[in-house]
Amino acid sequence: MIDAARPPVRPARPWLGAVLPLVLVGTWFLATSVAHRFLPHQLPSPAQVARAAWQLAAGGELARHALASAARVAAGFALGASAALAAGTLVGLSRAAEAIVDPTLQVARNVPSLAWAPFLLLWLGIDEAPKVALIAIGAAFPVYLNLVVGIRQVDPALLEVGQVFGMTRGELILRIVLPAAAPYLLAGLRIAIGQSWLFLVAAELIAATRGLGFLLIDGENTARPDVMLVGILALAILGKLSDSALRRAAHRLVPWTSGSAPR
Repeated sequence: MIDAARPPVRPARPWLGAVLPLVLVGTWFLATSVAHRFLPHQLPSPAQVARAAWQLAAGGELARHALASAARVAAGFALGASAALAAGTLVGLSRAAEAIVDPTLQVARNVPSLAWAPFLLLWLGIDEAPKVALIAIGAAFPVYLNLVVGIRQVDPALLEVGQVFGMTRGELILRIVLPAAAPYLLAGLRIAIGQSWLFLVAAELIAATRGLGFLLIDGENTARPDVMLVGILALAILGKLSDSALRRAAHRLVPWTSGSAPR
């Protein structure tokens, strides 16, 4: 029976997500091409940015930069999330581990991303390793913090039931604790993938010759704001696609988190 006091929730229409972007693009067009409130060197028109994007795409340059950045984000996100999953599980389950590990991690969390760059260059050289490491640092902390909170929110009654059924500590973690904390973990992973794209730009300041962050810097150095906007839009689109892919994967692997993850 359907509860009359709570009408069924209707799914949102997919096209509603396009309304605000279209309004923003329309405002951008009016401000640049109609009202001329901005000069081209201040804010290029949508047509200028589209032309620059077409030129970069036709020459294969945009795809080359996008693939390089995506590979770095994927590697850094996987490394940072894996480390945070281990640390978060340990700290969430052990007050002693929290007393030892958490204060240091909280201090490290507040270090600006660019402050790590010179040391990563000294320690790891100028190849891919320092870039991936910087992205991993950015991805790790949201996963760690959300997972610790999620584990601490697990109902003790669930653990008691598991113990009654003779589960070992490892089975309790894998079959009760982590599934119960999954909504928080998913929220942390979504924040982490966004952080990974943010840290990417800082990472690609480290002696990079390709990547969307490099494209941004190159556009700035050559006074090409249209190229800079192409880089920004590409980062935004790839960030959105990666977040959507993560949500779909989570829905398939842990369907009970759908619609319940903290936002």
